[in-house]
Amino acid sequence: MLNEEVMTKAETAAIQIPAGNALILPEGSRIYITQMLGNSITAATDMGLVRIAREEAVRAGIIPESEMVQESDENLTLEERVWKVLGQIYDPEIPVDIVNLGLVYGVEVIPQQEGGSQVNVQMTLTAPGCGMGPHLMAEAEMNIAALDGVKNVDVEFVWDPPWNQNMMTEEARMQLGME
Repeated sequence: MLNEEVMTKAETAAIQIPAGNALILPEGSRIYITQMLGNSITAATDMGLVRIAREEAVRAGIIPESEMVQESDENLTLEERVWKVLGQIYDPEIPVDIVNLGLVYGVEVIPQQEGGSQVNVQMTLTAPGCGMGPHLMAEAEMNIAALDGVKNVDVEFVWDPPWNQNMMTEEARMQLGME
């Protein structure tokens, strides 16, 4: 699948990179998959570079259902599960997840008296004007809200301290050939 040209078997919802505009790829569109990490794929199309959710890619016949990310997390705390789902969100242009890129500044899990927990996340972007920011935020909110035990989610963008490459983990720097 990766680095292969495939055809969409149905209309496919996608997000243009880096602008962040929603678009529909017509059925029969030729796409070239450049990245398949976490819960999304990145593909080159006649309309430019796009991000497609894995569920949408399966629905549109781009990838088989066996390519869905399935991992057990039954023995993890809620905070560990939150960090895990954040680690499955990848920058669409850089093959590194938002946790290892250093974009997630903090996760707070607050148990609620009426049951469930409030989850607060502070994160940033590599650049304040990034058009993909709202989509990364929405993906984080949606994935966290889907976790058992989560009642409310608040993902907040913060700009202080400003992100820089030193915030990346050693793993990310090695993956990008920076070390």
